[in-house]
Amino acid sequence: MLKNLNLTEEQENLRIVEHLDMHKLPESVQQMISLASTPEEQDIILMATLAAASACVPNLYFTYGPTGKKYYANLQCFILAAAASGKGIANQALEMARVIDEQYPMLIAGDSTLAAFYKALEAQDGCGYLHESEGSVITDIWKAGAANYNTALRKAAEHEPISRNRVKGSSEIKNPKLSMLLTGTFGQYKALVPSVENGYFSRLLTVVIKGTNPFDKRYVSAKGGQSAVPKIVGNRLLRTYETLMNAGEREWSLTDAQKERLGEHLETEYGTLIGLLGDNFHSAVIRMAVQIERIAMILTAMRSESGESYSPETEERSRIVSGTTNKAFLCCDEDYETAEMIGNKLLLHMAAAYRMIDGDAQDVVPEIKPIDQRKVLFEQLKGEYSHGDLAEEAKRQGVSKRTVERWNLSWIENGLVEKTNHGQYRKTA
Repeated sequence: MLKNLNLTEEQENLRIVEHLDMHKLPESVQQMISLASTPEEQDIILMATLAAASACVPNLYFTYGPTGKKYYANLQCFILAAAASGKGIANQALEMARVIDEQYPMLIAGDSTLAAFYKALEAQDGCGYLHESEGSVITDIWKAGAANYNTALRKAAEHEPISRNRVKGSSEIKNPKLSMLLTGTFGQYKALVPSVENGYFSRLLTVVIKGTNPFDKRYVSAKGGQSAVPKIVGNRLLRTYETLMNAGEREWSLTDAQKERLGEHLETEYGTLIGLLGDNFHSAVIRMAVQIERIAMILTAMRSESGESYSPETEERSRIVSGTTNKAFLCCDEDYETAEMIGNKLLLHMAAAYRMIDGDAQDVVPEIKPIDQRKVLFEQLKGEYSHGDLAEEAKRQGVSKRTVERWNLSWIENGLVEKTNHGQYRKTA
C-alpha cells in the first residue's frame, strides 16, 4: 500500500474490482459487475450494488467494540466523479432495489427538503434507501441545508437517534437504518463534507472516479440481456429481504480468526496511513473496520440468495433463505477476504478525498494531489537510519531541516519509527 507512487500509478492503484478474485464473489455481485464496460464502471457498479443491497438486509446485525454496539448492514457512499466517467451505471443498482420497493417501500427521493426527508424516514420506521445519480438535483437543496443533512446522515450512519423539535411538534427516529448512494462533483461532495475534521467524513465511504476514455465500444455493440440482470438479482434479494423480515433480528459474526486478522490489519496497514496523513485521518481508519464488517455481512446475505452455503463450519451450514439454525450466522473466509480488499481500496480512495478537501481545488473532480512528500521521504529512508541520513535525504528532496525534523518526531509519536540511540532511528512499519 505504501510504495512510492506517481500520480498515474496512484489512480490505477485506486481501482477496486481489478484487485478482487471474481470467482469468490457471490453470483449476484458478479452479474451486476458484468454490466460494466470499463474499470471505472466496474468500481461504480460494485459500490452501488453494495450500497443498494445494504438497504435490503433488514434485521441482520453484528456487535462491535467493548460495549457490543449493534451495527446493521447500511452503507452510505458518495461516488465523486466527473461527466462521462460512467457514473450513470449506478442506476442499475437502483433498478435492483426497485424490485423490493414495489412490495416493501424503501426508496427516499434525493430531491427532498430536509423536512420531507425526515417525514419519509419516519414513515418507513427509520429505514430506507436514498439514491441520486444526478448531482445537480441535490445541489440546490444542499445549498440551504447541507449542514443539517450532514448531521442527520452522520447520526444515521451510526444508528444514533435523530431528533427534531419544531413548532408543529417533535419527533424522534430511535434506530435509523439508512443506506445511500450519491454521485456528484467535488463541489457537491464538499458541500456535504466541508472539512476533514467534519465527523461525517469518516462515516461516508468516498470513491474517487476519474473520466473514462471519450469513446466506448459499448455504443456500437452491447451484450444482449443486460437489462434483465438488475431485476433477476432484485428478485433474489427480495426473497432474502422477506426471510429476514419474518425471522426477526439475527446476529451475524466474523469468526474468531477473522476478527484477529482484522485487528492485526488495522494495526499494521492502517496504522501507517494514520502516521503519514495525520491525526485527522484516524477516525476514518478506525471506522473502516465497521465498514469492512458491513460489506462482509452484505456479501453473506447476497451469497445466500442462490442457496450458496457460507458457514465455515461444514457441520453447520447455516443459510439465510433455507435450512437456517438458531445460531449466529458466520462469515466465510471468501467474503471476509473480499471485504478486507474492498476496505483497503476504499481507504486509499478516502485518503485521496482527504487530500482534495484539505487543498484549494475547485475543479469538478480535482487532480489527486501527489502522495504527500512526507510519504515519499519516509519511503526513501532505510529501515535503520541516522539523523545525518535524514538530513541528507531531506536536502536531496528540497525539504528544510526543521520540517523534516518535525516529520521525524511525528513518525515517532505515531509509532512508525522508534529511537534506538542518540541520533539513531529504526522503522517499525
